[in-house]
Amino acid sequence: MAGLSAAAQATQRGARVLLLEKGDRAGGSMLLSSGVIWRHREFARFRQECPGGDEALQRTVFERLDADLEWLESLGARPRARETGNPLTRGTRFDTRDLTATLLRAAGDDVRLGEPLTELPAGLPLVLATGGFQADRDLVAQHVTPRARELTLRAAPWSAGDGLRLGLAAGGSTSAGMGEFYGRNMPAPPARVAEPDFVGAAQLYAHHATVRNSNGEVYEPQTWSEIDVVQWTARQPRARAWYEVPDAALGERVRERTVADMIEWARAAGAPVERSAGTTTVEVVAGITTTLGGLRIDERAQVAPRIHAAGADAGGIATGGYASGLAAALVFGRIAADSALDG
Repeated sequence: MAGLSAAAQATQRGARVLLLEKGDRAGGSMLLSSGVIWRHREFARFRQECPGGDEALQRTVFERLDADLEWLESLGARPRARETGNPLTRGTRFDTRDLTATLLRAAGDDVRLGEPLTELPAGLPLVLATGGFQADRDLVAQHVTPRARELTLRAAPWSAGDGLRLGLAAGGSTSAGMGEFYGRNMPAPPARVAEPDFVGAAQLYAHHATVRNSNGEVYEPQTWSEIDVVQWTARQPRARAWYEVPDAALGERVRERTVADMIEWARAAGAPVERSAGTTTVEVVAGITTTLGGLRIDERAQVAPRIHAAGADAGGIATGGYASGLAAALVFGRIAADSALDG
């Protein structure tokens, strides 16, 4: 989202853009997401949900997102729905393949797949948008959890900290929240979950279960988003937890799905699922989607002179909670392009 949005914005302004994509396709982890780009309905709620984040950056996302969603539509992106399914938030749902294709068409003629950026370009403005560092197990172990190698990667495999390294080499610094990540608990091995099923396979019903680790210790969910649950799970032995669900809760709904629906996903994927005395127990593993810490940016998305960052390379926005990564990527992707051009 961030890199494509920056390229499209700069191209619209008449710049010649070179877009380097490390992977073999465009879209990054956005392509694997639900496609919902959202913000909290009230800024006070944003601050309450993410109290450790940079307030100025949060306000920028909050105030600019609606206009940036209109910009996406002006490029030809077609909304699937103009609601999020959550009364606390507002936003738009897109088909991620259509959205990727739309932004790619607008990004200019020089798009190179399978070509990572390995060094800082001399004398040229640069926007770093490499997707965070969740795919680099060593960086995750250093900053997030010693259980890094036990985590399921719920993201594009190319987001391995390239932007973080380049930004720091250019004189940038790290943001708050380096130890935090966004993710979902997923069906535990031997379950296998393919990329197209990252959203559908998520086990998002901790509020309707008793959550335990392998030592029998119980964790009580603290947030509606359950981001605290997955971060807790990521620090438990083998990054595992067990959800014990009473039969009475199987019909409870979490947005469009029931608890039973999500458990069936786990069962079908091959996760350990057991039934006993009116209770279903599901073994889950923490799945890391994107890191929340990264390069420190200002309101112009600047990391260092002529170096900008957006998307998951830019940290410190959702620190302490949960906010739309796609929203921040869209907003600061466009800002980064403008700042790079304006100097």
